[in-house]
Amino acid sequence: MSTPVVRTERVGTTLLITLDRPQARNAVDAEVAIGLTGALDELEAAPALRAGVLTGAGGTFSAGMDLKAALRGVSPEIAGRGFGGLTEAEPAKPLIAAVEGFAMGGGFELALACDLIVAAEDARFGLPEVKRGLIAAGGGVIRLPKRIPYHLAMELLLTGEPVDGRRAGELGLANRVTAGGQAVAEALLLAERLAENAPLALAAVKRVVRAADGAPDSEAFAFQRGEMKTLMASADVTEGMTAFAERRPARWTGR
Repeated sequence: MSTPVVRTERVGTTLLITLDRPQARNAVDAEVAIGLTGALDELEAAPALRAGVLTGAGGTFSAGMDLKAALRGVSPEIAGRGFGGLTEAEPAKPLIAAVEGFAMGGGFELALACDLIVAAEDARFGLPEVKRGLIAAGGGVIRLPKRIPYHLAMELLLTGEPVDGRRAGELGLANRVTAGGQAVAEALLLAERLAENAPLALAAVKRVVRAADGAPDSEAFAFQRGEMKTLMASADVTEGMTAFAERRPARWTGR
């Protein structure tokens, strides 16, 4: 029986997802893409899970696309979900990247597809596709200029040169910067913080942010009004207000 290249572990209300091809620096091939798709489906399907943490085994997040597999015509994309089954997916639940070592090319794009990033200070983020005659087509060219100032994004995209985790924090790419080897632990703590909040509200935040991206304010507010109407009719809103009045932690049901 073969060893899975993507492992999942439930840690409290968090699903820890680990890319597990350390011998290939967790490069993404079709098998990894299928495994990551399954892991994200597991996260979405389990009501007890509130957030996911994505990381890589062996001290490396991911070296990106498996070029050897790509040269054989093996695609690392999943229809409707993009590179690795993630870059064009829209998970309802929060997803945190815990980056140790290299997050290069498609690996960086997997991190950019997450909602939050925790980086070890000695991690390396880069989009070297231009050095191979390509562009960062898994979301790098599209997402990076929205996350950091235009000229800084263009420097990374046009030079293909990497930055370390400390610099990623300075640029605003990383929410937390840790000592080496501590990114997963910090990401799990951050996931616990998220789990204190209403799951319906967390999912609504993500939907509104997506809908508002590039849309006129009038359309964004119209979409948001629909989300608010749904939330106000939920049991969780009643519970949240009651818990506040009674000065106790809320007991969320996701209904």
